[in-house]
Amino acid sequence: MDQTTNSKDLKSRAHEQITPPRPSHHPTALLQVMRIRSPLLSHLARMSPSAPKERHILTPTDSTDASFRAQQYKKGTLERSQLLPSAFAQFAAWFAAAQAAHVHQPETVCLSTAALPSGAVSSRFVYLKELDAKGFVIYSNWATSRKASDVRSNPVASLAFWWHEVERQVRVEGAVERLSHEESQAYYDLRARGSKVGAWASEQSSVLGEEDGEREVLERRVREVERRFDGVEDGEIPVPEFWGGIRVVPTVMEFWQGRESRLHDRFRYTRIREREGKGEWKIERLSP
Repeated sequence: MDQTTNSKDLKSRAHEQITPPRPSHHPTALLQVMRIRSPLLSHLARMSPSAPKERHILTPTDSTDASFRAQQYKKGTLERSQLLPSAFAQFAAWFAAAQAAHVHQPETVCLSTAALPSGAVSSRFVYLKELDAKGFVIYSNWATSRKASDVRSNPVASLAFWWHEVERQVRVEGAVERLSHEESQAYYDLRARGSKVGAWASEQSSVLGEEDGEREVLERRVREVERRFDGVEDGEIPVPEFWGGIRVVPTVMEFWQGRESRLHDRFRYTRIREREGKGEWKIERLSP
C-alpha cells in the first residue's frame, strides 16, 4: 500500500469493496451482513479508535456458499453400547483413536480456571503430558502465572479437548492437586535443555515493561540462567520449586460426538464412589 494513502482514502476504498445490508422490513434483513472482499477492513480496524457499529455474522470457514450454514458433522455416532464403564478407559480409547486418525497434536487441551471471589474465568491452551489412574497432568509455572493465582484461590479446573478430524470433544471437570517435587523432577529431566532454562528464566505472565526493554529483559534472564548452569549436565539441572505438575482429578467427564443438524451425541460420566481404589461412574446421555 502506498505510504501516502490517508485514512480518508482507505475508508473510501473499503466502502467500495463491501456490500452493506439494505433496509428492509423483512425479518431476514436483520441477518444480512457486510461481505468483506478485501483485507482493507482489517487495516481499518487496527487504526480506528472504535469498533464498527454494524452487526457482523461470520461466514463459516468451510461454507461453500453464501448461506452462512456451518459444516454438518457426519463422521460418527455414539451409543451407550459403545461406551466403556470407566471414564478413564473411555478417554484412553478415544485418544488412541485420535492418534490413529492423525489428529494434529491431540494432547493439546484448553485449561480453564477461575479466580475467587471475583469468579473471573481465564483459559489457555496447554499440553496434556500424563494420564494416570488419578487424573490428567499438565506442567507449568505455579508462582507467577494467572492460572497459579486462580488455583490458589479456587483449586478446581476444567479441560476441553477438540479433535476436528474425528469431530469429537472431551470435557473434564475436577479438583486440582500439585504433583510432588520428585514427580515433577522426573518429567523435567525429559525436557530439552532450552525448555529447562526457560522455566527458570520466565516469570510467567509478569509484565515485561517497555521502559525496561520488554523482550530484552527475558533474553537477559535466559543468559543469566545459562551462565548459572554452564557446565552442568542436562540431567543435573534441578526443577524450580515454583514449576511443576498439577493433576486435574475428574469428577465429571463428557464425551461428545458431532452429528448432523447439531443433534450431537453427548454422554456424561459422573464419579459416584471409590471402591477398592477404583472409581465408579454414572453414565447419562445429555440433550444436545
